[in-house]
Amino acid sequence: MSITSLLPDRIGFGTAPLGNMFRAIPDEEAAATVQAAWDQGIRYFDTAPFYGAGLSETRLGAALAGKDRDQYVLSTKVGRVILDELETGSRDFGEKGGLFEHGSPNKIVHEWTAEATERSIEGSLKRLGVDRFDIVWVHDVAQDFHGDLWLQKFEEARTGAFRVLSRLRDEGVIKAWGLGVNRTEPIELTLALDEPQPDGFLLAGRYSLLDHEHALQRLLPMAAEHGADMVVGGPYSSGILAGGTHFEYQDAPPEIIEKVRRIKDIADRHGVSIKAAALQFALAHPVTAAVIPGATKPSRIAEDLSALYENVPADFWAELRKAGLVSPQAPLPGNA
Repeated sequence: MSITSLLPDRIGFGTAPLGNMFRAIPDEEAAATVQAAWDQGIRYFDTAPFYGAGLSETRLGAALAGKDRDQYVLSTKVGRVILDELETGSRDFGEKGGLFEHGSPNKIVHEWTAEATERSIEGSLKRLGVDRFDIVWVHDVAQDFHGDLWLQKFEEARTGAFRVLSRLRDEGVIKAWGLGVNRTEPIELTLALDEPQPDGFLLAGRYSLLDHEHALQRLLPMAAEHGADMVVGGPYSSGILAGGTHFEYQDAPPEIIEKVRRIKDIADRHGVSIKAAALQFALAHPVTAAVIPGATKPSRIAEDLSALYENVPADFWAELRKAGLVSPQAPLPGNA
């Protein structure tokens, strides 16, 4: 089943921040943010065991408790099993460093075998308090977490998670599956396999206003050819496109800060919010099914929805293109 046909709208809610990404947030603030998303019509929620070692799933489940499960679409991820045992040493998250240092202290097992995949789904169902998932993504089998070992992890997923999720889809237990990664290569490799194909993929940070050239070269043409839909995660590039200071989950380097400044100067001249530019750019590609910005404050939900429907003049996109700030190959809103 296509991801686009499953999703109720072109915007969802990415819940990584609910796992205390970058900062510790009170439970009440997390609950109020999810409630704000619900009240304003958001009906697609994406989470993962990795987000705060189960904290995001637990908070999302509590916030959605009592809501009709048939009224919303829910996706989570496999590849991490959260144990009751607590972590005593430092965590190794590859390039992501202390991303969830404020999350739960539970030990995380990074594994993509068939057995671990089933344990991961079972744990997620329990933490969320639901009886089913609509979409399951295979999480982070990529270079940013595993370096030179990523192909070994990919092979573990290919013979484990991919096959379990294909079976669950065929049995009607889930409606769709795919990859949820921050790099394009694992998705390209998956689409080239002569095996049951994924329905789509969640690509975080690689199809944004700041970083899209690489995805346009190979991945997105392949996805279009295979009919695989893309959910865009991290449309604000870890926050730098929403007034924050992070890019790729780290402090933004000078060249990125300068690029954002140039985009913002053009946006200001045209009376455009940079959030609107970021969301509408990501949605303009025909492969894109939805964007899922994250938030930890209720007010951010209204900002995101306002940005989604803001009128952005064609002249703005034309000036971005002329300035070399978007790729000549990138589809632009309104065919600008």
